Amino acid sequence: MDDSQPTLDRATDDSGYATGDDAPFQSPVSAEAVRETNREATATAAIAAARATRGGRFRHVLPSRSGKLVAGVVIVGLITLFGIFGPMIAQPPRDSSNEALQPPSAEHWLGTTKLGYDVFSQLAWGTQGSLFIGLVAGIVALLLAVIFGVFAGYFGGVLDEVLTLFTNIVLVIPGLPVVMVIAAYVQNAEGLGPLARSSLLVALVLGITGWAGSAVVLRAQARSLRTREYVAAARVAGEKPGRIIFVEILPNLVPLLAAQFIFGVIFAVLGEAGLSYLGLGPTGSITLGTMLNDAQTGQAVGTGAWWWFVPPGLVIAALGAGLALINFAIDEVVNPKLRLAPENAKRQRRAAKAGRGVADTGAFA
Repeated sequence: MDDSQPTLDRATDDSGYATGDDAPFQSPVSAEAVRETNREATATAAIAAARATRGGRFRHVLPSRSGKLVAGVVIVGLITLFGIFGPMIAQPPRDSSNEALQPPSAEHWLGTTKLGYDVFSQLAWGTQGSLFIGLVAGIVALLLAVIFGVFAGYFGGVLDEVLTLFTNIVLVIPGLPVVMVIAAYVQNAEGLGPLARSSLLVALVLGITGWAGSAVVLRAQARSLRTREYVAAARVAGEKPGRIIFVEILPNLVPLLAAQFIFGVIFAVLGEAGLSYLGLGPTGSITLGTMLNDAQTGQAVGTGAWWWFVPPGLVIAALGAGLALINFAIDEVVNPKLRLAPENAKRQRRAAKAGRGVADTGAFA
């Protein structure tokens, strides 16, 4: 007969914790596992903090590894470089000494027009002109949107009602007919001198008529920010309203301001192309829109001179697509849900392959 007492082994689960009668007490092995887990978590947090520090103070603002942002910046950057340096290597855009309607060749990379103008030269100067119009119109539209949106949202009261009423009136008026009427009237007005039918005038008209939508968005954000604690603290500290707007509110609206500015540039470039195609664009300078107008009046389609109208159309489409991609990337900054959507989609696909359900938020069900 064996007098030795039987040894009772405590059942443990995979985590190392006891699951029997003495489950409230942890074994030395499980305690060591907990300490090891805590050390790993601390090391992971330290590595993440170091990466964030190396990425710069604005690392958190930009979406990580955004293919849309990279593609948009590359497209817009190449078009901008072409518009800046292209005129330096091209012949004068109004040089009519070339043979008319020549297809692309080694001498004329994009052929010639009906009047003998070099299409490559006109494309370079036209890209520069369209970029100038888009930049000026985007700045004008953004300034008006800040005045009618941010100022109205911060001050509130009667000023908010008046500015919002004017914004809503401008918002409901059809944009293209108004631009056409204003452009036709201003360009034929007396006393403007060289400003009449110029790129600057067209840019100002497009900027003045394209700010209302951005003002509505900025007003809603300004109304939300004025209730934040740091704004209230600045107000209690006696800061002037102007300083609060420009120091406390506008810096927090930088991603949204950038998105609205890019939207204004897209609207201006496409608007100028439409006005020029209808014959209301600038006549004293060359833009992508005036190239399309010249091709239409010169019957480029009927004569089969595709090299006359295809290049400016492609540049307009590429510029709009590049700016739109940048705008989509900025939207991911403004709306974090858009930034997390691709990752959640990947998690759902992995869960579907594994036979597990995933909630709408991306968490495993």
